[in-house]
Amino acid sequence: MQTVAVLALDQVIAFDLATPAEVFGRARLPDGRPAYRVRVCGAAPAVDAGVFTLRPPWGLEALADADTIVVPGCSDPSLRVPDEAIAALRLAAAAGTRIASICSGAFVLAATGLLDGHRATTHWLAAAELAARYPAVEVDPDVLYVDNGQLLTSAGAASGIDLCLHMIRRDYGSAVAADAARLSVVPLEREGGQAQFIVHDQPPTPRGSTLEPVLLWMQDNAAKDLTLDDIAAHAGMSTRTLNRRFREYTGTTPLQWLLRARIRQAQHLLESTGHAVDRIAGQVGFGSPTAFRERFKRVVGTSPHRYRAAFHGSGGMV
Repeated sequence: MQTVAVLALDQVIAFDLATPAEVFGRARLPDGRPAYRVRVCGAAPAVDAGVFTLRPPWGLEALADADTIVVPGCSDPSLRVPDEAIAALRLAAAAGTRIASICSGAFVLAATGLLDGHRATTHWLAAAELAARYPAVEVDPDVLYVDNGQLLTSAGAASGIDLCLHMIRRDYGSAVAADAARLSVVPLEREGGQAQFIVHDQPPTPRGSTLEPVLLWMQDNAAKDLTLDDIAAHAGMSTRTLNRRFREYTGTTPLQWLLRARIRQAQHLLESTGHAVDRIAGQVGFGSPTAFRERFKRVVGTSPHRYRAAFHGSGGMV
């Protein structure tokens, strides 16, 4: 039996806290024995969980004995992470313990420095802030979860379930994971690379930053066949400097940002118009409808037709 420690810090999100406790707690081996023991650990005797106050049965010392540590999200990612929690997580990582985060729990892992140089994700609403505060972390806002081996991060609360099932499958195989999914009444597993499938606003523009003018220009000209050289020339920077600035402020590259801008424009058109998909492909800057469909599905996680069916009440042309 493996031990899973759930780290409860102040203002922990109750659903994020319950997710690993329930999913790992329900997992059973083929002979019926529990696959995991779950311990809720806290840095303080009482923890604010929003709708209630939690009194964790275990302290931070229990992290040292865990096979897996799960860090749930907190309602305010700007809260300072206690020094003793950072030290305990670093010590566990040095010992080889697997550490995973749910939603804004990625901010806690980033505060420890453990995510530096690694790809990570969080809820799409918080992705720009995570990238800005921790530029050494490669933030990917378009996936459900990221598995780096020892360190794993997930997006919103529902994708935390996907991540837990993924770890169960890694530990005990698909049959045990499938049984845990059935007990939790959820699909067996969505792949981590699947998009968060959220209706996004326009890509975040860091207000007041040196990149704001070029980001607004790119947004206005997303339908044009812009190259990296075009963007760098407009910004008055070398391509190398431009790439570095984009990583610092947005967590992605100029061309990836441009792709997302085009996809989000397409989402808006699919939601609000009856234009044919081929027409929308040209409107948002894709030379080929086939390329548009492939890119759209890769980023959003579904086809333009299915997206329109889900988010456009009156249907529309395909």
